[in-house]
Amino acid sequence: MDYVNKTKEELVQICKDKQIKGYSGKKKDDIIKLITEGESKVIQSVTDIVANENTTTINTNTINTNTINTNTINTNTINTNTINTNTLKMIDLFAGTGAFTYAFEKTGKVDCVFSNDMVEPSKNIYDTNFSHKLTLKNLNDINVKDIPSHDILTGGFPCQPFSIAGKQEGFQDERSNVFWKILAIIDNHKPSFVILENVKNLVSHDDGKTFEIIKKQLTDRKYHICFKILNTAKITGIPQHRERIYIVCIKSKDIFDKFTLDFHDKPKQQISSLLEDSVDKKYYYTEKSSTWDLVKNNITKQNTVYQYRRVYVRENKSNECPTLTANMGTGGHNVPLVLDDNGIRKLTPRECFTFQGFPASYKLPKMSDASLYKLAGNAVSLPVVELIANRLISLAIY
Repeated sequence: MDYVNKTKEELVQICKDKQIKGYSGKKKDDIIKLITEGESKVIQSVTDIVANENTTTINTNTINTNTINTNTINTNTINTNTINTNTLKMIDLFAGTGAFTYAFEKTGKVDCVFSNDMVEPSKNIYDTNFSHKLTLKNLNDINVKDIPSHDILTGGFPCQPFSIAGKQEGFQDERSNVFWKILAIIDNHKPSFVILENVKNLVSHDDGKTFEIIKKQLTDRKYHICFKILNTAKITGIPQHRERIYIVCIKSKDIFDKFTLDFHDKPKQQISSLLEDSVDKKYYYTEKSSTWDLVKNNITKQNTVYQYRRVYVRENKSNECPTLTANMGTGGHNVPLVLDDNGIRKLTPRECFTFQGFPASYKLPKMSDASLYKLAGNAVSLPVVELIANRLISLAIY
């Protein structure tokens, strides 16, 4: 059931009906947590009874034929270590540019059966690049039963509530409520794998309490969890400093024991190798630009990415592009700049997608530059999720 859209009074009544205690004086998010935890305990109790009564048969009506749910099958009678199928099904939540879809489908062993986002530019770019069409709707407004069954759930859920650059309101921010929706989807479909991505500050937010809640909610659902902050520039060779936490949740203990998020460092490509040869003059600064004196006096080197930050220009001295952000196309903050043979200019939208690891074959539909910059800044780093997808699928399918 979707509890996010319920009023606090309705949630309190649900607690009374279900004889759930401890809701008095709690905030709405805490009451939702109490209800979902209570339901999980009930579901587990029923599962245990079924398992005890029948340890030799499997109810095929309750099992996704492409996956094995270790909570409802006696592990002494069936091998749950790997999945004997040629293709797994995945869903891509908050899909944006579809990086998760691209990475997992590229393995040749995964099909995306559902994707969603709530902004039109995401649907435009996703539908341009994938045969499966994105559902344009707020995830909280989607009935979990309308989402197809799946083996893999992926999502780069909204990072603003936890971002250093934001107000860091965490679960007090309405945008973070989608995490509870993710849990509702997991409870209904019980995927074998869950992969989540967020800003690195998620780990330290509220003195680590936020992340502990997330971990507990996932481990309570019988997932083994592997998580790590990964930097695109270190492990992919793409020279963008982009640190994000990746959380990989695995049902099978055997697969979990073989899985790791440790990847070897790779030498970084030169900045110049990712830049376009021919760039429209609209991206160049001129003497008519209001910030001309500032950028002219501070941007002096080629093969270097600078960042304009409202009142000053910062040079990146690590041969990397600074972290691309959603607001870099609005003109006043975090604007990535370079010096080439023709002058000082912004990175183009295509170049931003390149720094996010998207290939030249990835299509950019006609839309405003501001929308493309925002999509690129919000995107999940493609080569990082490719590393994760390749490793995970190689263990999951035999």
